[in-house]
Amino acid sequence: MTITDLVAPEAILPALKVISKKQALQELAARAAVLTGQNERSVFEVLLQREKLGTTAVGYGVAIPHGKLPKLEKLFGFFARLERPIDFEAMDGQPVDLIFLLLAPEGAGADHLKALARIARLLRDTDVAKKLRASRDAQAIYSVLALPPASAA
Repeated sequence: MTITDLVAPEAILPALKVISKKQALQELAARAAVLTGQNERSVFEVLLQREKLGTTAVGYGVAIPHGKLPKLEKLFGFFARLERPIDFEAMDGQPVDLIFLLLAPEGAGADHLKALARIARLLRDTDVAKKLRASRDAQAIYSVLALPPASAA
């Protein structure tokens, strides 16, 4: 499974304007609902519930909000580069400007965890993060996400 198996070019927002973590989750839930055919409120609630367990900010300006939905048929990714970094309650105290939303079917199990690990590895790579932050349009971001792990660095 590659990152591009999870996220389609139309599931990339190159300059999302939000001012808070909650607003970011609402915007992502709304856009993901359109692309997945899921109920927007359900997506938002799943993301909020997960955040209550602990922040999904993984440090270095990156957050990976995620959750499982009963009616989803496959893993679904959505990437947003924020226009301005926001507080996401990250352990390292750094504001977040790169968000990769991951939604999984209820019974995804190991696939969900593998996808989370792959996303975290990719986005914590400083060279990849630098390229994503420098990319100004969805196609450029998709191209960075599509790089094979070895050459992404």
